[in-house]
Parts: sequence; C-alpha cells; structure tokens
Amino acid sequence: MTQSPTNILDARARLGESPLWDAEQQQLFWVDIYNHRVHQYDPATGQNRYFDTGEVVSAIAPAGEHQLLIALRNRLALLHLDTKEITPLKEVEFSHPTETRFNDGKCDPQGRFWIGTCSDLTGQAALYRYDPDGSLQLMEQGITISNGLGWSPDGSTFYLTDSAQHTIFAYDFEASTGEIHNRRVLVDLAPETVEPDGLAVDDQGYLWSALWDGWAIARFDPTGKEVTRIKMPVPRPTSVTFGGNNLQDLYITSASVGLSQQQIQQCHIAGDLFRLNTQSIGLPTHSFGRIE
Repeated sequence: MTQSPTNILDARARLGESPLWDAEQQQLFWVDIYNHRVHQYDPATGQNRYFDTGEVVSAIAPAGEHQLLIALRNRLALLHLDTKEITPLKEVEFSHPTETRFNDGKCDPQGRFWIGTCSDLTGQAALYRYDPDGSLQLMEQGITISNGLGWSPDGSTFYLTDSAQHTIFAYDFEASTGEIHNRRVLVDLAPETVEPDGLAVDDQGYLWSALWDGWAIARFDPTGKEVTRIKMPVPRPTSVTFGGNNLQDLYITSASVGLSQQQIQQCHIAGDLFRLNTQSIGLPTHSFGRIE
C-alpha cells in the first residue's frame, strides 16, 4: 500500500476514539473522550458538529433513528441527536470506581453492545455485554485496558485487545447465545513499546489495529501475522473504522493527550482525524437492538 493517510479534520482532540460509519446518513461519528464530546463528521461537506455529554464519553453505537447508544464513565445512555438530550439506561458499580471507567465498545451482528473498561490498576478491568433486553453480562475479567474489539466475517471469532498487555486476543464466538470461550493470543506486540488500540476487521478477515505510540496502523491476517504497517503522521493513532460508499475508506482517530508541549509543537496535528483510501472492503457497522 503506497498511499498515506490524509488529514481531513483539524480536530485537535485530546483523546479521539470510537469512530463509526453510519451508512444510511453517510456520516462518521466519533468521540473525544476527555473533552466530553460526540462528533458527527460529514465527508461530503467537511463539516463537523459535536454534542456535549457533560462527562467522559468513550464509545458509541447506532441505536435507532437519530440516536446513539453511548458509554459514559460508568453508565450507558441514549443520545438523541435531534434534541441533544441524554436518556440514562444502565449504571454499573465498578469495584474500583475512581480508577475504572468504560472504554471501547461495539455492537455484534446480533445487536448486542460489547463494552470494556480500563483501569489504573493492573488486571482490574473487564468486558461486558449489554443486551437489547436491558440486561448486562460480565464476559471477561483480568484485563487492564480493554480495547479494540471486533468479529470475523463469518461470525465465528471474537477479537479483544488488552492494550496494557500489548496483545490482541481471539475467542470462539457463539452467535446465538453471545458467549465467548477458548481465549488465545492472536497478536503479541510485547517485544515493542507500541500498544494496540482500536481495531476494525475487513471482509477478508484481516485486522487493522491503531498502534498507540507507534506512529502507525498495522494490518494482520486472520492468523495474526502482520502483513502491512502504514506510517501515520501522528504518534498516537487510537482507532479505525471503514466508511465511504464502498466501505474502502479507513477513518482514523488520534490523540494528543499525554504528549509533552515540545512533542505537540513538533506534531501540532496530533488529535486530528485522518482518512486512508484502501483496496480493502470493511465490514458494516452493526446497530444496537437490530439483528442483521
């Protein structure tokens, strides 16, 4: 792949994350976690608007017409795009509430929302599954930074990243019940200082992972072998999603949080939004509560 990512929005986000493509509206939604904003970007016009959530917001998913399911610090809610109102849905009591918050999340093809946490304490984060009936299931424990997640094109494999372990795990996935089992290491980046962050899966089953502190996006085949590493103009790409008419545009969020003033001066575009034109085709975004 010879093309380089293009800077499409001077967002200057502190912690851009959770990009998702709305195929019906041809719009990109994404969040700036620490600035408490859900953004809506229109590629056709280059216009970007945002919704203020009033607190940390880490993940989003489509949830019906003109609304998003959003993950706040310790609760799930609906954001109504027309009125900007937020309707609470589920609050969760974490065992270490001051050190733990919700992090990355995504819907499976059956309309269930999978949402992980991140913790300042090693091994104290977890993965949950929020079902359309309002129930919340604890699915995995012993994680530190639950991050990039996705499913194989045939729906038989679930992927989960623990950034602190520099690892992407694979699980067997039972679509009918939403159960996961047989965890194994798919990608091990422990020999490097980079951390795998958000990810997306293409229709060939390849994983595209944002490499925090790696100045790059990596592409792995279904066996976990790295096949491509695409250089980024920022040190901290955070997450990716496929969008555009043919789902061939890779949208990439990034962060400026944690960088020194000198680093920001050297890379003032940290936190911006990027797009990479690829030859791959991504998988569609799944909505909460909708079986697809």
